[in-house]
Amino acid sequence: MTQQSRRPNILILMVDQLNGTLFPDGPADWLHAPNLRKLAERSARFANCYTASPLCAPARASFMSGQLPSSTRVYDNAAEFASDIPTYAHHLRRAGYQTALSGKMHFVGPDQMHGFEERLTTDIYPADFGWTPDYRKPGERIDWWYHNLGSVTGAGVAEITNQYEYDDDVAHQAVQKIYDLSRGNDPRPWCLTVSMSHPHDPYVARRKYWDLYEGCNHVTPETDAIAYDEMDAHSKRLMDASDWRSSTITAEHVARARRGYFANISYVDDKVGEILTVLEATRQEAIIIFTSDHGDMLGERGLWFKMNFFEGSARVPLLISAPTIAPGLVETPVSTLDVTPTLAALAGISLDEVMPWTAGENLIPVAAGQPRAVVPMEYAAEGSITPLVALRDGAWKYIRCAADPDLLFNVEDDPDERRNLAGDPAHAAILARMKAETDKRWDLARFDAEVRQSQARRWVVYEALRNGAYFPWDYQPLRAASERYMRNHMDLNILEESKRFPRGE
Repeated sequence: MTQQSRRPNILILMVDQLNGTLFPDGPADWLHAPNLRKLAERSARFANCYTASPLCAPARASFMSGQLPSSTRVYDNAAEFASDIPTYAHHLRRAGYQTALSGKMHFVGPDQMHGFEERLTTDIYPADFGWTPDYRKPGERIDWWYHNLGSVTGAGVAEITNQYEYDDDVAHQAVQKIYDLSRGNDPRPWCLTVSMSHPHDPYVARRKYWDLYEGCNHVTPETDAIAYDEMDAHSKRLMDASDWRSSTITAEHVARARRGYFANISYVDDKVGEILTVLEATRQEAIIIFTSDHGDMLGERGLWFKMNFFEGSARVPLLISAPTIAPGLVETPVSTLDVTPTLAALAGISLDEVMPWTAGENLIPVAAGQPRAVVPMEYAAEGSITPLVALRDGAWKYIRCAADPDLLFNVEDDPDERRNLAGDPAHAAILARMKAETDKRWDLARFDAEVRQSQARRWVVYEALRNGAYFPWDYQPLRAASERYMRNHMDLNILEESKRFPRGE
């Protein structure tokens, strides 16, 4: 047996906008998530995992590359992910893996593969520059694509939605791929990434999942809404970006929105169960990773969606089930940046050639009790007027923006982040230390200039490419009908036998 054939298979299960505070040690006990709970029992459970950036495209590019948005230049949901940045799919494929993606990864630009050998679906979001923010127009709200609170006021029940249509297909294609992998037609180890759009808003759920949360005690936020005039500067900007003055949000709206969100966690759980059941039925073993790109505030502090560094938005679940990592709770703060170096370590792949530019760390030692360096985060997309950065260091979270007063929280003592200690003389030393750490890591003026340059270029390019003939970058899944099922260039006897698993039973 070759070294290549001994490398472990890898299954990555990713969801969208799943609040990590609901996973203090696997799914909260009141969530109807039996499949995720079963997976958690055999996984290292990273209770304090943070996104690299609380927005889809930047978070995903960072997750795949182990680099922060300031390095990938994926600042927002319309920034191109350059094809020369290695991802875990590149690293694994280079080492002999077959790599496939079913679902969302929000790649922007003409490269829609980024190391994946095969994509089983198109993406749910556009691949062009149409969603580019503009720092030259602070406070401008771009109505046709900015979030608004209609997701909250419109929460409820529906049997089919745009997102259900998408995720049903994502899960179906993943299941079919796992069946196909079992046939053994390709001797290479495999890495399959399955990325669903739920429980991302709109907060609309199928009746069978909605009914699971009848009488749920968690449909009211744990913390009261903060009055607009008392919010921090960035939260005010996010409120304005969501056009909050155009909607009157009632307690019933909040309860229904949260109920719909919880219901869609149960939908995701069902799909995870389908995928893992087929993996087991086909007698395949794989390292399994479950995570999300970012969280959702769910009405805490009066905020919804993401785009900030508060716990609901920035914290995500991270479960790793692997033979070399002992199951159990890990409370050390870690990052989604760490997934790529961890995958490389689990697969026996060296990242030495790119480690100088990689911000993530191998989590195998961390799961065994070793420390991890301070966890960085960045945000430079809609609702901001200049980049924001943050650090989680032990109990402390520090948020810095050149346009705003500093924010400093002791997350262990104050998990709701209601007491900003940045102005407290008793914590001046902590503040100075955290500020010095951000100075080492970031030149905020340069970061701002780079974001502005990127935005300005993209506004020009997008308008140009929309004038005249339009050639879309959106990925078109390739399915050759002439090679599916039974065709006349195939031997029926060979075909039926080769497509069967298991054989001879």
